This record gives sequence, structure tokens and C-alpha cells, in this order.
Amino acid sequence: MIRVFIGFDAREEVAFHVLSRSIHARSSQPVSITPLALSELNGLMWRERNQLQSTDFSFSRFLTPYLSDYQGWSIFMDCDMLVLDDIANLWNERDDRYAVQVIKHDHKPSEATKFLNQPQSKYEKKNWSSVMLFNNAKCTALTPEFVNTATGLELHQFKWLGNDDLIGELPHPWNHLVGYDEPGKASLVHFTIGGPYFSEYRDCEYSREWTTEREAMLYCQQRGHR
Repeated sequence: MIRVFIGFDAREEVAFHVLSRSIHARSSQPVSITPLALSELNGLMWRERNQLQSTDFSFSRFLTPYLSDYQGWSIFMDCDMLVLDDIANLWNERDDRYAVQVIKHDHKPSEATKFLNQPQSKYEKKNWSSVMLFNNAKCTALTPEFVNTATGLELHQFKWLGNDDLIGELPHPWNHLVGYDEPGKASLVHFTIGGPYFSEYRDCEYSREWTTEREAMLYCQQRGHR
């Protein structure tokens, strides 16, 4: 079973469901998808919202190993994404030498704000934590207490590992940053500035693919149709 945890924010609820559909529609193996909704994390997330926190799952993503009982492997991904490849291909990248595997972007955004006028934070290793393949047994430092008290940079820059050698690299197509990366074949599209579900980004790169996926998600066969 491929375990996938997806960040959930009510302001982008449609994005979560379209992403989930895009995973299931292409997977060659059984997939379990868990939304990281704060309403379902009572007693696990109690830190106050930071003014630089652009989504509800900015920090809850790091509960993935805990929610997996620190066993096996799990995938985390932001909700503002679209999977265009078999998720099993990402799952097969698991490498026991590492505690976590990510796409190692060198991302330096120039804009000050992004979707819904949220602040665009700039820091080393930005977007590395937007897709993570967790080797859960090697991530026991990520307790609920630590996730709720550590600084944003301690979490998103993987300082909890103590050694960057424990961070493995995943193929770049598994986190294609729309508006930044050169056009090419993407296995996973990341609408990091804003997705086509927001009016100001409705014509962004891969918007047609996202809209097609949304229509497929809404499909219901009517009586008399085959």
C-alpha cells in the first residue's frame, strides 16, 4: 500500500480532491490518501498560526512520520498539485540510506506575495518540503511536541536531521514548479504561486490539464448512458 498524506486547506478544498483523483486515476498500485486537515488533528497541532504561514498545513506536514507510527515509508505533498504519472514510480525511489527524499530545488522567488495575497517567504531549501518521501523510522525526531515548538526554518530546512547527508534527492519531474521551471515533461505539477482554481491564475501553465482532471472528478454516469 502506498501511503500518501496531502496538506489540506479549506480555501483550496477543490485542489485536494482533484489531486487525489489524479493520483488514483494513474496508480498501478493500491494507494491510501490521508488529508492533513487541522480539524482532524485535535491534540496534535496546537501552535499558533504564524503571520508568514500561507497554508493550514505549513507545519502539520511534519506529522506524517508520527501519523505513520514511524513505520515504513510515506509520501507527503502539498494540495496545490496535479499528478500526471504513476505514483508507484515515485514510491519506487525509496532508498534506505536516507531519512527523507525530496526534489532539491534552487528556488529564489522574486515576487513578494502569492495566492490570496499570502506572503512569499524566501529561504534556503525552499519547496524541498512540498514533496517528501519519508523513511519514517529515521524521522522519530518529528514528535508532535517538536513539530509544535520548532521554528519554521528548523522544520523546512531539515535541521531536525542534524545531517544533510540524510536528505536524498528525487527526480526533478516529481515537483515541477509552475511559473519557474522550464517547460518539460512533468510527473507532478506544482501550482506554487496559485492554481487555476483561483481566478487570477486560471490560465496558468497546466491549467487545461487541471480543468480536465476536475471534470473527470465530477463525472457521474447517468441512467441510460453507457
